[in-house]
Amino acid sequence: MTTYRIAPSILSADFARLGEEVRNVVAAGADMIHFDVMDNHYVPNLTIGPLVCEAIRPHVQVPIDVHLMVKPVDRIIPDFAKAGANIISFHPEGSEHIDRTLQLIREHGCKAGLVLNPATPLHVLEHVMDKLDLILLMSVNPGYGGQSFIPQTLKKIAAVRKLIDATGRDIMLQVDGGVKIDNIAEIAAAGADTFVAGSAIFGKPDYTAVINAMRAELSKI
Repeated sequence: MTTYRIAPSILSADFARLGEEVRNVVAAGADMIHFDVMDNHYVPNLTIGPLVCEAIRPHVQVPIDVHLMVKPVDRIIPDFAKAGANIISFHPEGSEHIDRTLQLIREHGCKAGLVLNPATPLHVLEHVMDKLDLILLMSVNPGYGGQSFIPQTLKKIAAVRKLIDATGRDIMLQVDGGVKIDNIAEIAAAGADTFVAGSAIFGKPDYTAVINAMRAELSKI
C-alpha cells in the first residue's frame, strides 16, 4: 500500500508568525515541512535561507524538506544540513556535477533529491537513480506560489513512477505546484506519493480541514 505524504510549503505561510504556522500545520496532520529557497538568480524571486531553517527546526519533529532553487548550489548545502534539513533537493541546472552534488548532500547526513522543471527532460535521472531518495517534479515553473497545475505533468509523473519501480528502490515521487483538494487524487493516480501544497493549505482558515480533505481524496485511489 502506498504511503502518501503531505508537505505544506511555508512559502505561503504568514512569516510574521512562522514558528506558530509550522506548529499548527504539523498539528493539522502535515507529514513534513517544505522549505522553498529562491536566490533571485536561478529563479526570479528571493525567499529564505539557512537561518530561517535553523529557527523553525526546534518547532517541529517532522522532516524539513529543503528545495533549493539556487545556482550554484553546492556552497549552500552544508549550511542547510547544519541548520536541520532532513531532505535537500536541487535542480540539475544549478549544479556543474549532479552526481557530486548528490554525494555532497548525503555526506552531510541528508536525503538527496533532484528537481525537474516542467520542460526538463527525464534523461538527467538515468545515471543517478542509485543516489536519489526523492524526485520532485515541478508542475508549475518555479519562482512563485499560487500558480495553476500544468496538466502535462501527469504524463511525466507516470513515466517517473515507472523508472522508480524499475529500480526496486524506495524513492519518493514528489509533486509541487498547483496541488489542491480537487486534483490531488488525479496526481496520486498518476504515480506521485508526496504532495507539496502552499496556498491550498496556508491560504485557508482551517489547516486540519484541508489536510483531512486531501487525505479523503487520496483514500479513493
